[in-house]
Order: sequence, then C-alpha cells, then structure tokens
Amino acid sequence: MTDPNDLSARNLAAAIRSGRMRAQDVIRSSLDRVARENPAINAIVQDCSADAMREAEALDARIAAGETVGALAGVPVTVKVIADQKGYATTNGTTLAKDLIATEDAGFLRNMRAQDAIVIGRTNCPAFSYRWFSSNKLHGTTSNPHNPALTPGGSSGGAGAATAAGLGHIAHGTDIAGSIRYPAYACGVQGLRPTPGRVPAQNNTGPDRAIGPQLMAVAGPLARRVDDLRLGLEAMSGYAPDDAWSTPMPLIGPSLARRVALVKRPGGIDTDPRIIADLERAAAILRAAGWQVDEPTEVPDIREAVDVQIDLWLSDAHSDKLAAAKLEGDPGAIALLSFYEARAKAIDVAGFSALFTRRSRLIRAWRAFLVDYPIVLMPVSSELPFAQDEDLNGPEAIARLWEAQVPQIGIPVLGLPAVSICSGVEAGVPCGVQLVAPPWREDICLEAGEVLEAAFGLHSPA
Repeated sequence: MTDPNDLSARNLAAAIRSGRMRAQDVIRSSLDRVARENPAINAIVQDCSADAMREAEALDARIAAGETVGALAGVPVTVKVIADQKGYATTNGTTLAKDLIATEDAGFLRNMRAQDAIVIGRTNCPAFSYRWFSSNKLHGTTSNPHNPALTPGGSSGGAGAATAAGLGHIAHGTDIAGSIRYPAYACGVQGLRPTPGRVPAQNNTGPDRAIGPQLMAVAGPLARRVDDLRLGLEAMSGYAPDDAWSTPMPLIGPSLARRVALVKRPGGIDTDPRIIADLERAAAILRAAGWQVDEPTEVPDIREAVDVQIDLWLSDAHSDKLAAAKLEGDPGAIALLSFYEARAKAIDVAGFSALFTRRSRLIRAWRAFLVDYPIVLMPVSSELPFAQDEDLNGPEAIARLWEAQVPQIGIPVLGLPAVSICSGVEAGVPCGVQLVAPPWREDICLEAGEVLEAAFGLHSPA
C-alpha cells in the first residue's frame, strides 16, 4: 500500500472515498507513526486512538454501503488542547483545567467531522497559550522535530511539531499573536491565520472571552502542503450560531491586482540576513510567476498595532491573568505577565477605550494600503527560531523576543488573514516568509503561497 503519509490530504481522501484505501488502514498507519515518532517530541498529549479507529470503521462501512462521504474522508487530523472536543479535557496546557471535559465539539471541529475528518490526537501548548514555546506542568515539553535545541513555536507548538513529524495531515491551531504562524515557521511547515469570524471557535466549556481575544483570536490549519491548508480551511469554516463572531463569507472573492509589497523590515525590525535572502528569493519567484513586486517607501504603522494588541490581550484583566498564572505555578506565564505588569496597571478606563479608536485608524490605513497591494510579503519573525524556553532567561530576553515578533503580533489587531510559508530547512534550522492579504481573502494568500511552495521545492503534489 502507498504510504498514506506521502499523499496530500485531498488525494488521500479521494483514495478512501473510491475504496482504493480503507480508512481503518490509513488511521492504523497514522497511529503506528504516532507511536513511533511522538515519544521523542511529545507533540500529541491526549490520545484519541480508540475513538479514531471506531470512526474509521464506521466510515468504511458507510463507503461500502455506497453513501456519499465528505471532502476529508478518513484524513487524520489533530486538535489543540485549547479547543473543545467531546469527551476530552480542554486543558489549554494547565493543571487548573485538567478535568474540564467537553460535552460537545467546538464549531470548527463539528464542521471537520461533517467532512469525515478523523482526530488521531490532541496537541500541546504552553500554559494558557501565552508563549512562543510549548511546555507546561500538565503535559510536559514539546520538542522541535528538526532540532530539539529550538522551540517548536507556540502557542500551537504541538500542532506544528506533529505536522512536521507527519502525525496527521491537517492540524488545528489558534492564533492571537502568531500562534499558528510561528509554530509553522519554527517547524518548517505551512500555517494559515484566517480572518476573524471565518472559522467558528467558541468553546462552550468556559465563559465568553474578554473583548480583545474575541476580536483577535482565530482558529486555523497547519499542514505540510498549501493545498492541505486550503482543504483544511474549507472544512473548518462555516456559520455557527453559537459563535458570536461567526460570519458566513465566501471562500473565494473577486479577482484582485497581482501586486505585492515587499516589506523586509516592518516597523524597522532588524531582520536576520537569511530571512532577508528568503524574502528576496520569494519576491523573485512571484515576479517570475507574473506578479508585480514593489518595495514601497511608505507602509502603514505596525508598531502601534503591536502596542494595541498587547493592551487588548494582556493588559485587560491583567491582575486576574497573573493570579491564575501564579496559581498554576507556570514560570513562562508568570514571566511574561510580570514583564507587562507595570504597563497594565497604567491603563485606566479612558485609556482602554482609546485603544478601539486607535485600532480603527490602523485598520483603515492597512485596508487602504491593501487596495494597492493585495499581498504584503514580510518576515514571520526578525530572527530564526528561538532556542527552547529562551523566554525564561529574564526580562531582557523577553523584550528581545517580543521585538522579533513584531510582524506577527501586529496582524491580529488589524483583522487580516496571513500565511506562513516554509522557505526551507538548513542545518536543522527552518525558515519562512509571511504573506498578508485583505480581510476574507485567504484565497489570495493561498494562491501566492502555492507559487512560493512550488518554487521552494518542498513538496510534490502527491
């Protein structure tokens, strides 16, 4: 039998639908791979194997009976432990929530199951999903499959590591400050942050989130191939009445000018020479494919977007967040929240209200820019992937890491979709570039990303 792991998600589902492969064989092969590869990286931290095999058997029976099955028929997927999955704890990497068992699936997972995807495991994240590193007291530390000295990223580090190791074709992740894009970058895979409202992500195990996360946090896919991202997005998306921000927008929009703004140092960051070289290589690839690529001298502010993002997310109810981190006893969460404690205390009601006025102005500026340049090509980070748990080295380290992540942190507050595209892995160190598009235009991100993927030569269309 062809190794299912060598096929794209689309081709694998087609083989299962046609009867050329059995879902049970595919899922058994995937679970065997998890058993071999996962102990070394600890990406999957909740076992779904028994449920997965039952679902595969039921799917095979439906196919044998001639029933129509979905676009992800039998495709193995993973879900981050931040999300509700019926019968499993929505831990968000904390001991405080180790017994918080979901009684129903989150909206994106309902949608994926409707397309007959099969969950083979649930993936790790840092406590409270605050960090670009994935370790916690409950589930342990996730390692980067390419290099254990490097972070797998965070907060969807388990998703990135699982994807890179071939543990599932499509991984669910979440992104409020880069938590899909950075693990994809750090693990040498592809990761899509959709427009807020595109993918329903409400968790009914807990209360509604504060306004900042409601505005900026999204769920989306990670995968080894851009077309798998596309298929994952199609499956995850769809209107969900239990999600206050769910919006039934079409997945494909009208044609746009094939114009790209190359921004090597957004916000004046000191971008690493290898990343600069990959950005220039990406620009040349897009030009050769017929895209116009310019380096505009004036680009809307992204640093103020970072400031607004930090205050809407971390400063709001900061004392409650810090108290929970201390109760959990997680050093990474405590270090990050302590770093921003004075800043949070300085914000009063008027200052918090002013954040929304600033956000509106920034959104308008970026939307106007994206009319002229429907794609912005920029770094994911100014640095190559960080050393494992580097943020535990003191305030100076935290300041440097957050400076490096300016290109990621600013995008969520602007309400824009973005994709991280792997440009290669050299000496065990992955690298990549970021593509940003107008709201609801993930299709343009994926189109340009596929051009880059083909020329970077990372995957065949199998």
